Amino acid sequence: MRSIWNGAISFGLVSIPIKLVNATESHSISFRQIHTEDGGRIRYRKVCELEDREVSSAEIGKGYEDADGTIIPITDEDLSHLPLPTAKTIEIVAFVPADRIDPLQMDAAYYLQAGGAPAAKPYTLLREALKRSHKVAIAKYALRGRERLGMLRVVGEAIAMHGLLWPDEVRAPEGVAPDTSVTVRDKELDLADALMDTLGEVDLEDLHDEYREAVEEVVAAKAAGETPPEAPSAPSSGKVLDLMAALEKSVRAAKQSRGEEPEATSEKETEEADRESESAAEVRHLSQRRSARAAPKGTGGKASTSTATAKKTTAAPRKSTSKTARSTQPAKKATASKNTATTKSTAKKAAAKKTTTDKGTTAKGTTKKSAAKKTTTARKRTA
Repeated sequence: MRSIWNGAISFGLVSIPIKLVNATESHSISFRQIHTEDGGRIRYRKVCELEDREVSSAEIGKGYEDADGTIIPITDEDLSHLPLPTAKTIEIVAFVPADRIDPLQMDAAYYLQAGGAPAAKPYTLLREALKRSHKVAIAKYALRGRERLGMLRVVGEAIAMHGLLWPDEVRAPEGVAPDTSVTVRDKELDLADALMDTLGEVDLEDLHDEYREAVEEVVAAKAAGETPPEAPSAPSSGKVLDLMAALEKSVRAAKQSRGEEPEATSEKETEEADRESESAAEVRHLSQRRSARAAPKGTGGKASTSTATAKKTTAAPRKSTSKTARSTQPAKKATASKNTATTKSTAKKAAAKKTTTDKGTTAKGTTKKSAAKKTTTARKRTA
């Protein structure tokens, strides 16, 4: 690995020549800026404001801008003569327990590589001392034009150094925590502990950057002239209103995902959990409601049309709150009443039609009898 800084560790009167090596690397995918019309690269050119021309990297130096706008040139030679003992030295100032370091202060990480054979003995001495004491070393060093704070600790058989932010560079979390008073019950904490235990630990080696892999698939598909893969449908989410029910369901789901059988609960507890889940914590999807009940048989075409219209009117997305359920009940009653009225009206019309038909049939029969009686009378008179 290529070193980015050469110097020494100052450990009391002991000096350990070392090389500073980056301990991390970035695998993130970077993009270039392009002209969307023709795909041409967009580049930044460094131009001198006084001469109005582009300059090369060899012509570019450092400068400090004063309060009045004056630029004061600063060279690398000026910085190399800084009156600091940390200019080329990682100066250890204290040894403290590792838990004294706030993770918020953690910055870049480096490996300290022994600088040659003479550094092997003091390097090993410092490493073993850190191991046996279970402490970390706090040090000051200068890098890239500024003095920094660092923490030395043992990683495997090497010494690593974490850059630390200065204490005044870490902002206080003011106004971040909820400003309302909340009471957490012991049962809620017990369920949270159970969920944490069920989820268990994870091997960090198994974690990977899925976003980077997805971007690589998109790039490969477009390079091959294929359609990029579609994103999987995201699971529907709902508003969880009951914390206890949500925790209980989370614990059960976590155990099932690990192949464990959920602990048996009493019938009463199961009923309460189901009732709480259905009323508050259940995440319901916005799917179509079931069809309304079919209209009574024998109501005719008009009743069927009315029922179909009622189905369309009442077929609304299903809501999970009881308020919407209550507001839907009157609509159902009104629809049922309307269907009943239509059925009755149809029945009345059919009865009236039948009565009219019966009357017409009776009248025809009476007329025929009267005509037959008159014919018989006329025949008698003729005889």
